[in-house]
Amino acid sequence: MELLLGIDVGTTSLKAGLFKPDGSCVGIEREEYQLETPSAEKAQVDAHLYWDVCVRTVRRLVKSTLSDIHAITALAVSSQGETIIPVDTVGEALYPALVWLDNRATMQAEKLTVQFQAQVYEKTGISEIIPTWSACKILWLQENETEVFQKTAKFLLVQDYLIYKLTGKFATDGSISCTTLYFDIHRQCWWQGMLDSIGISSKQLPEIHEPGSVIGNIQPGAAQELGLDTATKVINGGMDQAVGAIGAGNIREGIISETTGAALAIQVTVSDPAIDPERSIPIYVHSVPHQYLMVPVCPTAGMTLKWFRDQFGEAEVQNAAAQYTDSYDLLTKLAESIPAGSDGLLMLPHLMGSFSPTTNPDARGSFTGFSLRHTRAHFVRALLEGVAFMLKRNLEHIEHTGIEIKEIVSSGGGSHSHLWNQIKANVCDKTVVVLQQEEAALLGDVILAGSAVGIFDSIEEGCQRMITSARSFQPDEEKRAYIQPYRNYCELDECLDSFTRRIHDKNRNT
Repeated sequence: MELLLGIDVGTTSLKAGLFKPDGSCVGIEREEYQLETPSAEKAQVDAHLYWDVCVRTVRRLVKSTLSDIHAITALAVSSQGETIIPVDTVGEALYPALVWLDNRATMQAEKLTVQFQAQVYEKTGISEIIPTWSACKILWLQENETEVFQKTAKFLLVQDYLIYKLTGKFATDGSISCTTLYFDIHRQCWWQGMLDSIGISSKQLPEIHEPGSVIGNIQPGAAQELGLDTATKVINGGMDQAVGAIGAGNIREGIISETTGAALAIQVTVSDPAIDPERSIPIYVHSVPHQYLMVPVCPTAGMTLKWFRDQFGEAEVQNAAAQYTDSYDLLTKLAESIPAGSDGLLMLPHLMGSFSPTTNPDARGSFTGFSLRHTRAHFVRALLEGVAFMLKRNLEHIEHTGIEIKEIVSSGGGSHSHLWNQIKANVCDKTVVVLQQEEAALLGDVILAGSAVGIFDSIEEGCQRMITSARSFQPDEEKRAYIQPYRNYCELDECLDSFTRRIHDKNRNT
């Protein structure tokens, strides 16, 4: 029996999964890691960590499943976008990876805005230039870490970095590169004007391939570290959002999916990248040929719950270890006893700024409206509801473009929670469909891998064979209880958005 391996590198964890071509999961392993946050604006990781965690996770997976490594025909890699890793000529990282959440390049974003704002959406599908985008981070390195910048042979994204470690080849694709701010999504090539402005050449970037392409075999050194066979083909999957859309069956127009992982991202498959007349919703390159994705992104969703668990959930972490269960399940169990609306407690989950539908890198999280009556369970419930409110705001924005939304296919770690799924269904007043395999990015990876090596005749056939729905959540009578809390959330979000912008301007002028 042939096996397919998917590797997905998220913001705070790496996951690896082995699947059979009929869609059955042989096993999944994951490992979390912490971001380094030296200040409120900075988020970085020792780039070597990505490979080290990949090696440990894949070795654990092969060992725990007792899999024959010679049966692993192909593996595909996907990752978060935007995170920049400067490397030398042999792929050695020269500086910590500047994670996509990092907002240190504010001044560089402002400079590029003055120069390119009028044409950036037409070229890249990006509506506003903010520090998130890779070009801003590279310009920051040029202006603040001159020695590193001058020594850099290649600027890589996380997927590019792992592909190089696996194959020895510098390779990328439009799906992972479309949000760098220097990739032309229409011509599928580097945008020379932006490269000139940030001071790099196309030779300092990987070679562009189609998403889902065979880049090569695993090189011997990497195979030995991972415990895999050099006959295994390596495929570039694309950005986790695009690959996750494939894993959710979102490969043609009319399908809406959302992923609640570290971030909240909504995926809408479109054929026309100019679908939004207001040019406010980001347009990505899909990992499906000739398709695009509308992808509103909210930087911190599941990461907000992780932050809460790490700071205030020590009891759940300890109890989960003792009971061989999940600490997040224990936290959400607390929230089940709290009524819809959390007795007036509201949460804005903007721990590292906001992006969609309002872009504000200076936005911050907020719990508002708590009193002596509120308990820790209220705070957990308000957090789950805050992410659902954020989802609803973005869905309303999408509907303004004329797209009809009847149901949402949900994936990511957040879809594991029945309570969270029901809250989303009630807040959004939409059916929420959960997949049998919640790790949609891994499933999308192996569908692309199977298509690349001929196990599937097409991506569509791979989806038909591998994707199964598990359950749907219908809006119930509790949806009416969210009408006023959602209005309050929107008003609070608008008020605090103005507040944080004023505070930022005052601090900058002090």
